[in-house]
Amino acid sequence: MTLFQQAMAEVNRLPKDQQNAIAALILDELEDERRWDQSFASSQDQLSSLAAKARDDIRKGRVRKMGFDEL
Repeated sequence: MTLFQQAMAEVNRLPKDQQNAIAALILDELEDERRWDQSFASSQDQLSSLAAKARDDIRKGRVRKMGFDEL
C-alpha cells in the first residue's frame, strides 16, 4: 500500500464534511502546482535572459557583496 493509499484510507474514516475539506485542500494544491509549472515553463526565455545579464554584471564587476550569503 502506498503512502497516498494509507492517507486516503484514513480520510475515508472521517465524516464527509472533513473529507470534503481535505479534498479541497489537495485539489487547490494540485492546481497551484500546475500554475507554477505553467508559469516557469512559459518564462524560461525571460529567466535565461536575466541569468545571462547577472553573469555579465558579475563578469564586468558591476556587483558587490551584500553579505546575504554569509550566514
